[in-house]
Amino acid sequence: MPDLIESCRVCPRSCGVRREAESGTGFCRRGAAPEVARAALHFWEEPCISGTKGSGTVFFTGCSLQCVYCQNYEISAEHKIGKTVTARELSHLFFRLVEQGAHNINLVNPTHFAPGISEALRLRPLPVPVVYNSGGYERLETLRMLDGLIDIYLPDFKYMDAELAGRLSGARDYPERAKETVLEMARQTGPVVFNEEGILQRGTIVRHLILPGHTRNSIAVLDWLAENLPAGVQVSLMAQYVPCGRAAEFPEINRRITRREYEKVQQHLFLLGLDGYVQELQSAKKDFIPPFDLEGVSP
Repeated sequence: MPDLIESCRVCPRSCGVRREAESGTGFCRRGAAPEVARAALHFWEEPCISGTKGSGTVFFTGCSLQCVYCQNYEISAEHKIGKTVTARELSHLFFRLVEQGAHNINLVNPTHFAPGISEALRLRPLPVPVVYNSGGYERLETLRMLDGLIDIYLPDFKYMDAELAGRLSGARDYPERAKETVLEMARQTGPVVFNEEGILQRGTIVRHLILPGHTRNSIAVLDWLAENLPAGVQVSLMAQYVPCGRAAEFPEINRRITRREYEKVQQHLFLLGLDGYVQELQSAKKDFIPPFDLEGVSP
């Protein structure tokens, strides 16, 4: 693990920079130690993740993908909020959320801090499932380092169009990396497993967010998932897109999706027979974006 940070190869950017404890010169511009913007119960994930008590969600500052429309842009790109924590302090945050009744510990945007998160998870086993909630842009070596520590993978599969991935996320290699990512995650977890309350205990759910003006991309993603996902891996089709971040600089995505776009992609999902979840169109509200105010992080 030290090699990943000292000459950073944690994500597919493979910057090769030395990440110091509290500063960063690589693509993510974050240091080696995890930086947390919020650690609180969250009720707006898939029903099998949030349940009735909430998901113990830990939002990390910074990102190795940098989508121009990110709804968490103020922490993923602008880095406005965040507190650097040690592995032991991060472990304490996890257990505090468990004490509050969290169904799981949900690591949001964890990729660039994977080594530090791995260290925290090894300190003391958690009594609830661990969710790795990422953009789907991962390096296989990093995922294999996490094998056995993660119970549930919740990756995005954003693009099958390399040009679109390059323009909106600066990652033309995203489609190939996402394919590798979801297959490795599915290999690690196997089929979905729920408890008697319907709360997910183990497995992989692949998310896809419909982008305005890009239903062909969505259909291509769903086609690949239908052809390649192992049995027991579910799909979550998301309609929550609202223009955030730098979306105003890209006119075709500077709006919500239309009902026609939503129904077109939804019908294709049903036609393919993919199992999982479909988010309602009414979810496209900024009300569901949590405040990043160091809740649960600072005393």
